[in-house]
Amino acid sequence: MVKANSDSKPVGLAYLVGRLDHILNKRLRDCVAPAGLTVPQYTALSVFRAHGSLSNAQLAVRIMTTPQSANEMVKSMEGKGWIERTPDPSHGRIIQITLTEEGHAILAQCDSRVREVEMQMFPGTTEEQRALLHAQLKGAVRALSLEGI
Repeated sequence: MVKANSDSKPVGLAYLVGRLDHILNKRLRDCVAPAGLTVPQYTALSVFRAHGSLSNAQLAVRIMTTPQSANEMVKSMEGKGWIERTPDPSHGRIIQITLTEEGHAILAQCDSRVREVEMQMFPGTTEEQRALLHAQLKGAVRALSLEGI
């Protein structure tokens, strides 16, 4: 049961994280839309940048969507020239997806705006404090996830 404060508002961590997710998603949409991206596309491109080549199934796990939804997004991003698909040399049925130069460029257009939103979320925090928060949030995701991140 979530306790209420004197204003009768929910104060549980799950509630606050949910509210943050909702607000952050809107802010990120505003950041990436001018570049022609959706938030899931920005997330997917960021995952490719961080992890290199991935299969569609691996991408789906990392961006928390179904393989079918990930496949539709991959087709769209490939059509825009942001990613390319090539057969895995060790397994012919697996297709590896990687960022193109255009994909790197579109990410670069959005990164500074996304970073501004991140800084706005936690004004006055030091790099060390943000690193600790990052580690705590990553640990929370791992603790509640079957696949981890």
